[in-house]
Amino acid sequence: MIRIKQLVLLLLVALTISSCVNKAQKEDILVYSNPLPVQFGDPYVLLASDGLYYMYGTGGGAVDGFCVYSSPDMVNWKAEGQVFRGNVPGSWGVANFWAPEVYERNGKFYMLYSADWKENPTNELENFRIGVAVADKPTGPFKELSDKPLFDPGYPVIDGNLVDDGNGRTYMYFSRCCYKHPVESEIAEQARKEGKFNEIEESWIYGIEVKPDLTDVIGEPVLILRPPVKLDDTQSEWESRSVTTGEVNRRWTEGPYTLKKGDTYYMMYSANYFGGKNYAVGYATSKNPLGSFTKSSDNPVLQKNVEQGGIVTGTGHNSVTWSKDGKQMYCVYHGRTQETGDERVVFIDKMGIDDNGRLYVEGPTTTPQKK
Repeated sequence: MIRIKQLVLLLLVALTISSCVNKAQKEDILVYSNPLPVQFGDPYVLLASDGLYYMYGTGGGAVDGFCVYSSPDMVNWKAEGQVFRGNVPGSWGVANFWAPEVYERNGKFYMLYSADWKENPTNELENFRIGVAVADKPTGPFKELSDKPLFDPGYPVIDGNLVDDGNGRTYMYFSRCCYKHPVESEIAEQARKEGKFNEIEESWIYGIEVKPDLTDVIGEPVLILRPPVKLDDTQSEWESRSVTTGEVNRRWTEGPYTLKKGDTYYMMYSANYFGGKNYAVGYATSKNPLGSFTKSSDNPVLQKNVEQGGIVTGTGHNSVTWSKDGKQMYCVYHGRTQETGDERVVFIDKMGIDDNGRLYVEGPTTTPQKK
């Protein structure tokens, strides 16, 4: 009888331990669905040294500046309010605050952002430049480093993005706007023949070295990426959809996000009209931070899925973040769905770089995802 009681007791203990383990495992599995309840364009996620994720973006209710959300797990997000405001006395930027990115460097947090420069003697309709603001915390308040932009190339620029080469040098990538930048190509010639557009303006990505303290640039901008010139270019079809569908007389190469793996630089970029359904993401690679870069034959790696029965369009201007153990990469981007209409909302999907150096994104998804 005693032995039977002991066996029963051991069985109860085992069942209790198994139940606790199963409960713990279930609690560790976080599930989310896209799109997230965040109305940002151009989302950027920073995993800070305090162990929290911080998401910055364009819009989201901010007035002349930017808001931020925080999260311990990239599933549950908390609105932290506005962390930067421009268009105040001493500001260089006065309107159209776009595409913030925040970097933790030497105990400080530096924000790169785009805005309309108040110095506009010729009354240009697009007068964007890139500036830097700094804060002691990721939740701000961020204050401008200077009363002028980081640099003035003589044409409107947006979408600043930084990468460190691992040897103490920092590089910035940015997009020259399409504004007053007509470019001849076989695509432009075809558009004229078809009666769609008389000219095609283009946005190009450039790179330039910057001082480590982000107070100035070093040297002159170097052209990194541009839309294809020839119709038979393998990238031409997907990068020209806004033109070939008659949507708009512009081709974009914008929203650069660059990461380094091993000795290779991976630059993700967005093409097509940012306000339309054809916005999509490709990538290019190089062994040097200022190129030359070669576009991947796998492009686009992220695009609309309505032709496959999905509901997502306008996927683009992405950033990349990692799990806290550094093992899983995530692509953070904005898009639209049939339910959200023209409002840009945030998506997060797993991504990676395989053993052959091929970058891929497992999206866009709208079904429940395990983090």
